[in-house]
Amino acid sequence: MCGIVGFFDKRPEGAVPVGKIVLSLLTALGRRGPDSAGAALYGDPPGFVVRVKLGERGDLAPRAAEVAERARALTRVTATDVQGHYLRLVVEALGEVRVLEAALETVHPEVEVVSVGRRLEIMKELGSPAKLELTFGLSAFTGSHGIGHTRLSTESRVDLSHSQPFWAHGTLDLAIVHNGHITNYHKLRRRYEQRGVRFYTENDSEVIGIYLADRMAQGLPFDEALRASVRDLDGSFSYLAATAEAFGYAKDPFCLKPLIVAETLDFVAVANEEIALSTTFEGTLETREPSNGRVQAWFLPRRTSRQAA
Repeated sequence: MCGIVGFFDKRPEGAVPVGKIVLSLLTALGRRGPDSAGAALYGDPPGFVVRVKLGERGDLAPRAAEVAERARALTRVTATDVQGHYLRLVVEALGEVRVLEAALETVHPEVEVVSVGRRLEIMKELGSPAKLELTFGLSAFTGSHGIGHTRLSTESRVDLSHSQPFWAHGTLDLAIVHNGHITNYHKLRRRYEQRGVRFYTENDSEVIGIYLADRMAQGLPFDEALRASVRDLDGSFSYLAATAEAFGYAKDPFCLKPLIVAETLDFVAVANEEIALSTTFEGTLETREPSNGRVQAWFLPRRTSRQAA
């Protein structure tokens, strides 16, 4: 029942109100997922952005100060801002992402780095999409593309960590949102854990980002990694994925989860209900529902779009 949405601006300027657009798409799908909402947005901040969940209870101010100090020990921090349960850090440079993650997460068991990116920022809240606006001012965010999620929990618990989007920990700018069920999740999880990969949740969606990061680290381009996932992930699913330069979707071979795509000369918008598209964009949009096993990816203007045969 979860709602997934995405928007990708094809124009070279890449400075559209992507936060406002994703928020509108999510709001239209709020009843599909009343438990939590989140967005992964891609802009052009003056540095690398690190977003950290501080915890879900207690006095978070001392924790925020300690996390910021740990970051300063590793890199120059140019800005800090506490937003709800989260700390946003802008840092000048990054070494090994995993080293930064590990250092910050030793502050407290509830501290979790939810995204690191040159362009990516992930924002998540419990409850309706309106909470994203109250906490983060989502509608003010400008950039080139973004993905979003409204969650109805069917298996794992409801908290900020289990909410989506999921960042592929350790991989700059890679994020996913998913509707469906990955039935070989436990098999894949065991395989990755044997290689030392840490899982932060019991949510099967988390494995998608880990899978894509692994395949891309092996040399597969983004769109080929999406295509490989249709063969390697079992279950009924539609998911969206994004990097700093690309946006795409993948559907399971049985076409069990809906996905509606609208594409114009200027942009691509995707949601798993048409009402999200019709209430967000003016005029009449030509839409399509991709068939079973379909994969498509779009790249920022210096790249070309490629579609599965």
